Amino acid sequence: MAHVESKNSDDPLLQWVTFRLGEESYGINVIQVQEVLRITEIAPVPGSPDFVTGIINLRGNVVTVINTRKRFNLPDVEPSDSARIVIIESGDDVIGMMVDSVAEVVELRQSQVESSPNVNNKTGEFIDGVVNNNGQLLILINITKLISEHGI
Repeated sequence: MAHVESKNSDDPLLQWVTFRLGEESYGINVIQVQEVLRITEIAPVPGSPDFVTGIINLRGNVVTVINTRKRFNLPDVEPSDSARIVIIESGDDVIGMMVDSVAEVVELRQSQVESSPNVNNKTGEFIDGVVNNNGQLLILINITKLISEHGI
């Protein structure tokens, strides 16, 4: 059995938490997702970039929450009942990402991931790759780049 597993080590199985913004599906590596919260009271931070919604208190820790729609240059909408804050971490950084809804965890082989398209805009910098997942395009987000580019 161990021999079969080592054969697949060249093509690792990765797990992605998928979420939606409008009609698009995005994925974040499951290792970086701490938890998913319902939308709660978010305190605004004066002088912060327009994509920073504010801060929340998460069990005694202050967490910056970004409006992912604004960050990805999508039209802003009023959060629905299915909207969530995905708490993610990258290194020592913990931030919350407001998303329209969280869908599921999908398992993908590394070989299924196509390199990110050559998109010449700010959002393209944060894309790790794309996957055709059951006929639907899934855009995989590089959280490390997203956080470091934000300066959060």
